[in-house]
Amino acid sequence: MARQIEHRISRRSFLKTSTTIAVGLSFAPYLSCGRIGVRKPIKRDFGRLDFEVTTLGLGGQASIQWTPSDVDPVQIILKAFKLGVNYFDTSNLYGPSQLNFGKAFRELNLVPGQSGYDEGKRRSIFLTSKTGLRYAKGGLRQEGLFNYTQGPEESGAVDDLKRTLSQIFGDGHGEYPPGAYVDMLLMHNVTSMKDVDAVYEGFAEPDPNAERIGAFAALLDYRNGTNRTGLNPKEERLIRHIGFSGHHSPPVQMEMLQRDEQSQLDGMLVAINANDRLNFNMQHNAIPVAAAKNMGIIAMKVFADGAMYTKQAVWSRAPEHVVRTVGNPRLPSRPLIEYSLTTPGLCTAIIGIGQIDDEPAQCQLEQNLSAAQIPPDGLGESGRLDVEKMASSVKDGKTNYFQIPIEPLSPPRDPAVSQQMRESQRVARLTWHTAYAGIAPIRQYEIWRDDQKIAQVQHQPQTTKAPFAFEDLLTDQGAHDYRLVTVDATGETAATEQLKLPAIG
Repeated sequence: MARQIEHRISRRSFLKTSTTIAVGLSFAPYLSCGRIGVRKPIKRDFGRLDFEVTTLGLGGQASIQWTPSDVDPVQIILKAFKLGVNYFDTSNLYGPSQLNFGKAFRELNLVPGQSGYDEGKRRSIFLTSKTGLRYAKGGLRQEGLFNYTQGPEESGAVDDLKRTLSQIFGDGHGEYPPGAYVDMLLMHNVTSMKDVDAVYEGFAEPDPNAERIGAFAALLDYRNGTNRTGLNPKEERLIRHIGFSGHHSPPVQMEMLQRDEQSQLDGMLVAINANDRLNFNMQHNAIPVAAAKNMGIIAMKVFADGAMYTKQAVWSRAPEHVVRTVGNPRLPSRPLIEYSLTTPGLCTAIIGIGQIDDEPAQCQLEQNLSAAQIPPDGLGESGRLDVEKMASSVKDGKTNYFQIPIEPLSPPRDPAVSQQMRESQRVARLTWHTAYAGIAPIRQYEIWRDDQKIAQVQHQPQTTKAPFAFEDLLTDQGAHDYRLVTVDATGETAATEQLKLPAIG
């Protein structure tokens, strides 16, 4: 009951705020996110990862990476822990971010081997880092890949993993203590189909003698304590889960998910905010596939990396890009957080913090945590549409520079028709791969024969590379024309070209 009451207060505040915007009035900063104190943050199941995660996670960028001269990044991490946040995000690509986490973790007694180390406390948090390298062996000079590290020039993904452990738990120069581990390592910013090919190289049948071995196969060795790739001779277990992240392309993320037919990927970090549907959207394409696989799904870019506010719609690169205010009268921050966290399938949202303050009204961390206290269905469809309308008014909705342009609803992809005789029964078999959704989710597929609808198939997220299939039992020997039609939740349709089935006999 207390949770329901808290949400009613939140929703009432949001409606009041929307009205205030409409009449052009100003209001106190705390109305941007609410001033309700959070005694115990709510948690959600983190997919199949056997962990309950707070709905707000601490992002490792903003002032933890690009630190303004008057900010102590370690204090941001310590305050997040004190407030009950249990999900922490960083990366090998985030400059000093991992080192700052290392300083904070020492103060919190989270470093194995350190005097006062608290194993129970370490297990109470979830630490995720990332590698921007596509290969664990070879492939560093391949063109057309997102393939970056801030480690040594000839590094591979395993080197990035060990660099993370050294910077957070060790000496920062390559050494790390026994018992150190990362809860999850993400293959970061998977952007193109070539990136997907690279990280999966050698995945099915690792060959230690191969010239190139993709990141995924090697990370499996360090998760399982095996040495199938030849890159884990000590058979260390340094990570507990493997995942990936993507900002750019739903089809690329869906390809990453579908190739993983044995469900070895546990987590997906995905860009999702209230301007998502103004682009080729994640919420009706990649996210449902990950949710169907029961993965831990993490939202990022809730404020479009600050582009919803004072920063230009470009990648952040310096302290002056860090946003240090709590929302603004035109676009409060609370509804943006609520939008991401009520996207079906989402478990938590990471948000970088530019400013903490002893005054809760001015503290981004406290305000964001307050806004994150919302159940998965806490905003409702009409509320989500209200937030989309507000967000689209900023920069004409052109905030999500990291996403590809909007695409309309697509027909079923790679359609095909074949036939065979089974015990004197003629059977036409139609196959296809998932359509891509436009601004609304896909509802079903229709099967048409000779310009007549003969059946419909409910859409389900396609979780593997196995195509959808429908069999039509025919009673004649003549030729037929088939079409497959995608239908979304609004009734919009997209049809394939005719698929010709020749006569038999």
